[in-house]
Amino acid sequence: MNFEPIEKSVILLVDDTPINLEVLLDLLEDSDFNVVVAEDGESAIEMAEYAPPDLILLDVLMPGMDGFETCRRLKANQTTQDIPVIFMTALTENVDKVKGLNLGAVDYITKPLEHEEVLARVNIHLRLRHLTKRLTEQNEQLQQEISERQRAQEEREQAFTALRQSESRFRRLVESNIIGIICTELNGSITDANDAFLQIVGYERSELLRGNLRWDDMTPLEYRDLDEKAIAELITSGVCTPYEKEFIRSDGSHIPIMIGAVLLEESQQSAVGFVLDLSERKIAEQKIREQAALLDITTDAILVRDLNRKIRFWNEGAERLYGWKAQEVMGKDAHELLYRRETLDQLEESWKSLAEYGTWHSELYQFTKEGKEIIVASRWTLVRDKNGQPKSILTVNTDITEKKQLEAQFLRTQRMDSLGTLASGIAHDLNNALTPMMMAAQLLECKLPDEQSQQWLSILETNVKRAADLVKQVLLFSRGVAGKHTPLEVGYLIKEIEKIVKQTFSRAIEICSELPTQNLWTISGDLTQLHQVLMNLCVNARDAMPDGGTLQISARNFWVDAHYAQMNIEAKVGPYIVITVSDTGTGISREIIDRVFEPFFTTKEIGKGTGLGLSTAIGIIKSHGGFVKVLSKVGKGTQFQVYLPATPTTKTDCPSEEHEELPRGHGELILVVDDEDSIRDITKTLLETYGYKVLLASDGIEAIALYTQNKEKISVVLIDMMMPNIDGPTTIGVLQKINSQVKIIAISGLVSNHKLSQFLGNSVKTFLSKPYTSDELLRNLQLVLSID
Repeated sequence: MNFEPIEKSVILLVDDTPINLEVLLDLLEDSDFNVVVAEDGESAIEMAEYAPPDLILLDVLMPGMDGFETCRRLKANQTTQDIPVIFMTALTENVDKVKGLNLGAVDYITKPLEHEEVLARVNIHLRLRHLTKRLTEQNEQLQQEISERQRAQEEREQAFTALRQSESRFRRLVESNIIGIICTELNGSITDANDAFLQIVGYERSELLRGNLRWDDMTPLEYRDLDEKAIAELITSGVCTPYEKEFIRSDGSHIPIMIGAVLLEESQQSAVGFVLDLSERKIAEQKIREQAALLDITTDAILVRDLNRKIRFWNEGAERLYGWKAQEVMGKDAHELLYRRETLDQLEESWKSLAEYGTWHSELYQFTKEGKEIIVASRWTLVRDKNGQPKSILTVNTDITEKKQLEAQFLRTQRMDSLGTLASGIAHDLNNALTPMMMAAQLLECKLPDEQSQQWLSILETNVKRAADLVKQVLLFSRGVAGKHTPLEVGYLIKEIEKIVKQTFSRAIEICSELPTQNLWTISGDLTQLHQVLMNLCVNARDAMPDGGTLQISARNFWVDAHYAQMNIEAKVGPYIVITVSDTGTGISREIIDRVFEPFFTTKEIGKGTGLGLSTAIGIIKSHGGFVKVLSKVGKGTQFQVYLPATPTTKTDCPSEEHEELPRGHGELILVVDDEDSIRDITKTLLETYGYKVLLASDGIEAIALYTQNKEKISVVLIDMMMPNIDGPTTIGVLQKINSQVKIIAISGLVSNHKLSQFLGNSVKTFLSKPYTSDELLRNLQLVLSID
């Protein structure tokens, strides 16, 4: 609804809040008022005394002198006492309102301020002031004319004419006003009204002339209390504070209005009322409420910024997406709030597009209140004022973070599957080419016995084997490895890895593990392969920290629910163990993080990496039904999270056994097979000390020979897995052929040697890990001897 200011009215705006001053100043100046601003009560009083305004908008809550004290002083000053004062306040208590009215204020406007309401009330009181001033002037003129009539009879006719002319002008003023004006008795009878009022209530003037119009009959019952309070105020102060109510129109419909009144001085029972039709305003308010509700219902973040990037609007969708409430961000710089310095370069093209086309859209990386990075589809629209000049920027942002993550996972899976298919084909062809080369080299060794030829053939065979190993890694990446899966304790695996890296990595790297206090679930897997995965991740972490840092290995139970499975296409609903290898190294940039699992892709220097480590790891993890997530920030470090399917059961600790005397033998003959002289000697001494007889063999060949000669006497074979010539597993196979009931204790420096698993439950009754104690050796030996 538009309001025309009266004679360029001057309004004094008093508020200590800059943003409130700015909003009201723009509103009033846009409505063609002359506005003077004061930020405290003292300044307001001085300005009003120096140049009295037509109306004062006064904030109640201000530091120092509040609005009530300011109003009291204004009304006590002869120069400023007649200036209408409208309070602006967030206070809702009637006591506070009555206090302000008793001090001389004419109205209250409750915060938050509605623009249409501010303009409506300002115009009403300006028109009331103007009309009152005109009435006062008319009254003074009439009094002067009456005095002149009394002083001179001859001037009575002239005074009467002037009076009639004045009444005519007043009538024309009243009739031409867009505000409804009525002359009424306090008992409810309307004695006169202008056309604007009759149009508001829908009655003809004939009804008025017949005396059929009464404001109390037009008022719904629920507003009678308001009318009674207004009449009491009129009788007490001579002025009624404008208030909102409804009138019943001639057709029975209800119309919202605002009404104020001034008591006529000649009579204590008559008043002039001013009625403002609020229908359009109410419709506009309802429309605004509906639009605001739509803006808040939408899941999109909607914000408005001025040309200085200051936020002017922030809907509930923005609150949900970014985490900041509207009151936290109003007036703040949107760039400082939503972006980091390194991401601002993505906005370079936005201003050019806005200036040229008025719109811009793209995908942006932004940050929430908690510092979480998100991706939004952002659409900008340049908003212009009524003169066509740029005023602000409307932005609608849609969160597409999960969508982009799913797309990246899908593309990465497609790329890895394609590379796997290609790698598998290449590996097949390479194996076909390498097989005859290997066989030819072995045949030539027999044909060319000279030293130089043997040296060249050795180099050829070594490199063919090296190529074959690379092919095996490619095949591992492309289709995984079908190893033997057994129940595994992840905590044991992590402790073993921690022990190895502490012994081999630089002391500048702090190495620690973190396991939950409660028992971890068990997994089913190939211990050797998982050992290889974790070692590869640890080596990469070490290489990312050339100047030292922290390497942490941790594990936890994790249940994948339906929502998580939807967001990670390789995950399935159910229990998982999450093994995390994290470092504080150089990190991985966003541009290459999706390529780290590709075969032959590496960021290491030439000669320091083949690019097959992570591709092999992903192949092993997939063969175990798991998946991997990578989190990294450049300069901050990297996390590799390995998810492996688990069984939600845990292994309970066995009760500690009391110390018992070490078991002794009874002359049983034990064959000890090891290529280390010191181990053979110390083992022989120990066993003989505890009542056993011992035969020693330095390799598999000697062991087979000794066992063949003494198979009826030898009770147990104690054999190392890693030996030259014939290794432990091969030797065990030969011994089984000689005697299928042979009892064997396997010994290995690598606890996770997968070759051991194929013999468990057959001839190999148990195995020992180096270094082992005398207790372990003797008890395991006694255990195997007791087996029938």
